Amino acid sequence: MKKILVATGGGDCPGLNAVIRGIVKRASQEKDWEVWGSFEALNGLMEEPTRLIKLDDKTVAGIHVLGGTILGTTNKGNPMNYPERQPDGTFKTVNRIPWLVDRLKSKGFDAVINIGGDGSQAISQAMFEAGMPVVGVPKTIDNDLSSTDFTFGFQTAVQTASDSFDRLVTTAASHHRVMIMEVMGRNAGWIALYTAISGGAEICLIPEIPYDLDVLVERIKGRYNEGRGFVNIVIAEGAYAKEGTITASKGEFGRHSVRLGGVCFSLSQQLKDAGIEADIRETVLGHTQRGGTPIAFDRVIASVFGVKAMELVLAGKFGQLVILKNNDYTAVPIQEAISSYNVVDPHGTLVQAAKGLGISFGD
Repeated sequence: MKKILVATGGGDCPGLNAVIRGIVKRASQEKDWEVWGSFEALNGLMEEPTRLIKLDDKTVAGIHVLGGTILGTTNKGNPMNYPERQPDGTFKTVNRIPWLVDRLKSKGFDAVINIGGDGSQAISQAMFEAGMPVVGVPKTIDNDLSSTDFTFGFQTAVQTASDSFDRLVTTAASHHRVMIMEVMGRNAGWIALYTAISGGAEICLIPEIPYDLDVLVERIKGRYNEGRGFVNIVIAEGAYAKEGTITASKGEFGRHSVRLGGVCFSLSQQLKDAGIEADIRETVLGHTQRGGTPIAFDRVIASVFGVKAMELVLAGKFGQLVILKNNDYTAVPIQEAISSYNVVDPHGTLVQAAKGLGISFGD
């Protein structure tokens, strides 16, 4: 009997369970494959004792409608830079990829399907180069993985953000306020851009277009007539002013990257300092964008991704990432997918259409 290990890494995301179910459903049609899951990314395999679970049709029944992941996830414990305690009590990072591949093989695993974003897929590529058969599945609400038109979870995050923005529009109008809503996305402005278009924002601030504060002030003042008016702003967590820097903190030791967040409060203070007299309120959606039931679109692509990932394993096509391209499900080398970052094109169709709708990017 052949064994495959499934792992979900990085931030949680609507649709993860649908991928797991898709893999198991397709594998159950074969007579010689077992599917196992590793709890909390690959940590479940790396720990002693291991924390693994056998996945079958009963285990995954009905999970496609659930948010989160039944396997749990984490963005700590990256095996490429694993935090290892030293005799003096301090920590240093070490590369545990060779050890991890040896452990996988010693446990009888013939392949790995790693579900995650750019950080997780970098780990997939490292394992593949170290001799482990790996297939990747692109997961992130940020939609920042290149080579695929969409990553699952993105559309659900946009729907959550749009629903919240709709509610802010009415309260902004009632109180004649400036409402600033901060959304996730890290260094890509996809969630903010889609939300701004769907919600009819006056201003959309994204990392790809550093904003000019004077332009924003002029736009906001133009929306008010003798103190009566309102403005709704969507800002991506990685956005910043032309004369400023990204609002971020170092985060915890062992995390993949710095922690973003709080830029809406920075923008609010900038506007007040620049003379905006209107009442300003800030809302950070935060992890509400990650939780909850995936919408139908994300359930479909996540389910198909799971099936296609298992079929790549059956065909012996490793080092590949399942993608959706031009309404077709195919695959590209993982290395190709992680070689560049999928960001919003400031001169692309979506930005130009948003400007045609009267949305300002502060440029």
